[in-house]
Amino acid sequence: MKLKLLTPVISSVILSAALLLPTLSYADDGDSNRTEPKTYAKDALITTKIKAKLAKGDSIKSLAKVSVDTVNNGDVTLTGTAESDKAISKAEMIAKHTAGVKHVNNKIELKKDD
Repeated sequence: MKLKLLTPVISSVILSAALLLPTLSYADDGDSNRTEPKTYAKDALITTKIKAKLAKGDSIKSLAKVSVDTVNNGDVTLTGTAESDKAISKAEMIAKHTAGVKHVNNKIELKKDD
């Protein structure tokens, strides 16, 4: 008896899935446009990786005021301040050696804390 009741439900689910499958499988990867969810997710992942690397090790204090923004599937901009030229170079090197980065625009300014 239960099987007779479930058969129409199962059939409806299968039919709905079959009709929606072509729509769901279409994935235009518009990587050049940040408004595309796929590109935005890739850029967010790159930003997160760079921030995690900047937070590691001895450089935490000197790179704490650095912001990272990634757009257009790998174009990274570093902004903010650092305590030394060495810290600025280190931040740029970390960003350049992060997977997915195409270009780094380093706008970090030198500012010694008082």
